[in-house]
Amino acid sequence: MTTVEDFSATSIDGDEVSLATYQGKVLLIVNVASKCGFTPQYDGLEQLNRTYGDQGFAVLGFPSDQFGHQEPGSAEEIKQFCTLTYGVSFPMFARIDVNGRDAHPLYRWLRTQKSGAPGEVIKWNFTKFLVGRDGRVIRRYGPATKPAKLVPDIETALNSKRPLPASIG
Repeated sequence: MTTVEDFSATSIDGDEVSLATYQGKVLLIVNVASKCGFTPQYDGLEQLNRTYGDQGFAVLGFPSDQFGHQEPGSAEEIKQFCTLTYGVSFPMFARIDVNGRDAHPLYRWLRTQKSGAPGEVIKWNFTKFLVGRDGRVIRRYGPATKPAKLVPDIETALNSKRPLPASIG
């Protein structure tokens, strides 16, 4: 069975990172953008990362420019924006496609694990996937779902193996 640990991605600094690095952790994988109406969610994502990081949790940010050209900058510009504007300390990766023929293999897999409306495609920036310690997707959340609303599911994933419902928004 495929799990998140079977994939790798390029970090925002250009290094190839095996996602097996995060084996045994609860992950929140998010496609992000710097010029989106949902961009202020970076604050909430950073808060989740800081609050639960010591318990085996990590947010992984994947910039994407597929929705309204809302992530037009270079890797360095994206990194600088996230660090200076929102104090982002969680791992950020190089800009990727999340839909279509050129979608990153991780996102092609994520979309098949927990589909949301409409179908398997990612609707917009800040779609979130909660991944359990076993590397399998627990739940998918729509872009409008604020990070703070994920707290009960994150705590459940950190503290038990009880499955959660499939999707929200």
